[in-house]
Amino acid sequence: MKIIELTEDVSLTRDIETSTEKQRESVGAIINQVRQNGDKALKDLTEMYDGVRLENLFVTEEEIKEAYNHINQQTLESLRRASKNIQSFHERQTRQSWVTTNEDGTMLGQKITALDSAGVYVPGGKAAYPSTIMMNVIPAQVAGVRNIIMTSPPDREGKLAPAVLVTAAELGVTHILKAGGAQAVAALAYGTETVPSVDKITGPGNIFVALAKREVFGQVDIDMIAGPSEIVVLADNTARPDYVAADLLSQAEHDEMSSPVLVTTSKTLAENVQTEVEKQIAELPRKEIASASINDHGAIYTAAELDEAVEAVNQLAPEHLEIMTKNPYELLGKIRHAGAIFLGPLSAEPVGDYFAGPNHVLPTNGTARFSSPLNVDDFTKKSSIISYSQTAFERDAEDIAAIARLEGLEAHARSIEVRKKGEN
Repeated sequence: MKIIELTEDVSLTRDIETSTEKQRESVGAIINQVRQNGDKALKDLTEMYDGVRLENLFVTEEEIKEAYNHINQQTLESLRRASKNIQSFHERQTRQSWVTTNEDGTMLGQKITALDSAGVYVPGGKAAYPSTIMMNVIPAQVAGVRNIIMTSPPDREGKLAPAVLVTAAELGVTHILKAGGAQAVAALAYGTETVPSVDKITGPGNIFVALAKREVFGQVDIDMIAGPSEIVVLADNTARPDYVAADLLSQAEHDEMSSPVLVTTSKTLAENVQTEVEKQIAELPRKEIASASINDHGAIYTAAELDEAVEAVNQLAPEHLEIMTKNPYELLGKIRHAGAIFLGPLSAEPVGDYFAGPNHVLPTNGTARFSSPLNVDDFTKKSSIISYSQTAFERDAEDIAAIARLEGLEAHARSIEVRKKGEN
């Protein structure tokens, strides 16, 4: 990792992964194919991209029962404890409908309604991501979403990983589609003969999934367009180099495009972390991926003082921020932009990824400047409630009509005035 001294000339902006015209055209063609040919298109495209011809697009009860035979009891209990923590955290996010009545008799309020349905995309193939299922399904369930469809690409035997099936079953998700890529997103957005359309699609995926989500946005809602994973560690001379290096690598191993960054006021720590990263990376099973991430998108920034380091963090607006300083809580109020904030040496990023309870679906590519982690609100919608009284109407009618005419909308004004005439 390069050590860079923070100065006014140092740019902290990052290159955001962009799609090619060929990728966009491919996604558009896939979506149209699914819209026109439904289940047949799903089977054809799954055979083309995943190498298996499916007779049944959905996971059967027998497959779920069989999956339990491949999960040991200790792992199952760990998944259950994680689910409990995640549910408890998200239950604190729920909102209630409310109404208020003014002295003039007018009633105003807001009605909170859960979405009818949601689709959760879970990356698959050779890998298994039970945490993705928990982080997407649980807030939807807490919000009150009645129908949840999960989709994940099958392996070459037409199966999903046992950990994926067991996690879904533990959460009560039984509608599990064996499909991935843009074709799965299209099926969730527009529906097929057997796949019902949903109101919102959440969950991570590759560039084709991201492009498909962008394409269907408007037909359905989506969570976000996720980019490569990011971590920034803000540290002073009290931080342990081996902790910092391990946490940087925990994100570097995700993807060659991941961005692991250290911002520190200690040049000694910077040098020790640089050495420790090289030492630890050699022992990683995914060292080629981690090395590419570290070399191409990693950095160590040194700052003259803590306030300068904090300002750099706010400019980066990272997905994950770890604060390993002598008094991390004193800095919390100064952090304006971060998806998730981990305080202290024991609050390693994987604690949040898997177990603590807060959602790990976080804004990337600097979008923490204006967006939030996936949460219960993402699976609800709000309706305004207005009930005007006679007193309020008589008082406000002239003002309403005046503003309508100011905007050149005569019919708006007359819809008020016709009621005034009706009173006479």
